[in-house]
Amino acid sequence: MLFVVGLGLADEADITIKGLSVVKAASRVYLEAYTSILLVDKDKLESYYGRPIILADREMVESTSDEILAGAAVDDVAFLVVGDPFGATTHTDLLLRARELKIPTKTIHNASVMSAVGATGLQLYNFGQTVSMVFFTDSWKPSSFYDRVKENRQIGLHTLMLLDIKVKEPSLENLARGRKIFEPPRYMTAGQCAAQMLEIEEDRGQGAYGPDSLAVGVARLGSDDQRMAAGTLKQISESDLGPPLHSLVLLGKRAHDLERDYIREYAIDVKTFDTYWEEQYGKQA
Repeated sequence: MLFVVGLGLADEADITIKGLSVVKAASRVYLEAYTSILLVDKDKLESYYGRPIILADREMVESTSDEILAGAAVDDVAFLVVGDPFGATTHTDLLLRARELKIPTKTIHNASVMSAVGATGLQLYNFGQTVSMVFFTDSWKPSSFYDRVKENRQIGLHTLMLLDIKVKEPSLENLARGRKIFEPPRYMTAGQCAAQMLEIEEDRGQGAYGPDSLAVGVARLGSDDQRMAAGTLKQISESDLGPPLHSLVLLGKRAHDLERDYIREYAIDVKTFDTYWEEQYGKQA
């Protein structure tokens, strides 16, 4: 059987008791290591789980998944993912391939940023579509996220922005030349996300948001040193929330006063926060 096991958000101890029992009993254990990361390294996971772990990079999961699924029809194979198993389409695709091969599957769920973002104090049922933000290059600045954000803003809902990570990926030059030379890992910050959002708003000019729109930057969600900062997109773009992983929430105008009271504690500047809240928020769309 193929077990897809969610690991939670932060460290080795976030795995569930059910998930840990699967890991200890499996014939092989893989760790998907490119859609997200835990805040601890592989050695610490192996020590805690008492099992050797095989790192599964993008190429293995998306191009040579037969290696992962080999023997899973007769032995148990554990595929570990950060957060919840259904937090990325890649994991759904792996399960579909297992089905095609008549391999039984089972998922072990865990906490995901999609639910844990409630730690900001923003109510989950006030969130709209979740969008992803990738690293811009000089020649590539995709803005499809903007339309989703605009739709959310039009009906007053918050937008969770999931931020890009680059792990074991070649540069465009090395990719073009077919060289397996990888760039150092990079993790987008909330500040970089806010800056790119403002760049696209300046280009599009449709008023989906602006420098004075309120947002919450989130760092290391679920860890002992998680950090949040509430302020305008301009303020967030200039902030430093420390090491990865980061995410960002753009507030919707239907935000409730209880939400204000909660996130105000994280305000970069309380006076600025209060001013723009009174001007723009707590109103029905």
